[in-house]
Amino acid sequence: MYNSRIIGLGKYLPDNVVTNDELAKLMDTNDEWIQERTGIKERRWIKKGTDDSSAVMGAKAARIAIDRAGLTKDDIDFIVFATLSPDYYFPGCGVQIQDMLDMKTIGALDVRNQCSGFVYAISVADQFIKTGMYKNVLVIGAEYHSNGLDKTTRGRGVTVIFGDGAGACVLSREEDNTKGILSTHLHSEGKYADKLIVKSPSIGHWVPEILDSKEEDISYFPYMDGTFVFKNAVVRFGEVIMEGLTKNSLTKEDIDLFIPHQANLRISQFVQRKFGLRDDQVYNNIMKYGNTTAASIIIALTEAWEQGKVNDNDTVVLAAFGSGFTWGSVIIKW
Repeated sequence: MYNSRIIGLGKYLPDNVVTNDELAKLMDTNDEWIQERTGIKERRWIKKGTDDSSAVMGAKAARIAIDRAGLTKDDIDFIVFATLSPDYYFPGCGVQIQDMLDMKTIGALDVRNQCSGFVYAISVADQFIKTGMYKNVLVIGAEYHSNGLDKTTRGRGVTVIFGDGAGACVLSREEDNTKGILSTHLHSEGKYADKLIVKSPSIGHWVPEILDSKEEDISYFPYMDGTFVFKNAVVRFGEVIMEGLTKNSLTKEDIDLFIPHQANLRISQFVQRKFGLRDDQVYNNIMKYGNTTAASIIIALTEAWEQGKVNDNDTVVLAAFGSGFTWGSVIIKW
């Protein structure tokens, strides 16, 4: 069986920086309140009038990743695109990438696992490569949150958290089974789906019903039971990280770099303390970008690599938890 290895990384963030003070002009909040609860200082939101979208941002990140991998678009055998904010209800963003990058008629798969989207996507890509079906798989995580948020005081508990952006990597066949992705671990618990959800539009509650509703219908805005999500996240993060380490006969002392999904800085800090990791062993960038959901891990991994924080033979751990509930981890020997 083959092994898969990340050989190219890329990211794209919109130019438009939105600070906490700017949000305070739209809703009853302030910089201190946001930082205390989330650790976020600013985020990127797509500016109206630009051509950016989830697919467009994903394509921009993908071009960088493919170039850094030393490949061309014609070397890519398959696309896996993770997002909760696709350009269209259907088709998914994967086929848009195939078109935007003028690729051959390769397959394109969309993953809808929200905050765990990139972990699920890279797991799928890893299996395609391990079985020998494909050699080079393009994996993308991208989100355009800002256009779907409730930017009033009513929605502040969710709106202040989310940002826009995209990241991409090229996963490639590796003959050396001591390097690359050692294992991936995926879980779900659907009974808590309504704790972090956007209920509509859905086939059961489509646009005309929303528009005709006599009562105020805010089911198209994200809802989150923040305290419940936090309590579950810190438990599941720890469990799935240990699952991955145990699978590979590793211990927490073997972790060189931990990159968590950037959901909330307080969650990351809690997990860091639980595993006894130093600040230089954990990479967080939520302070600058907010929660970019399926894009957060790949943006952070790309940024950490660009800063020289990911080195040859490092044991890198990725982990995510989010809506569904879904959660997962990836153990990598760089």
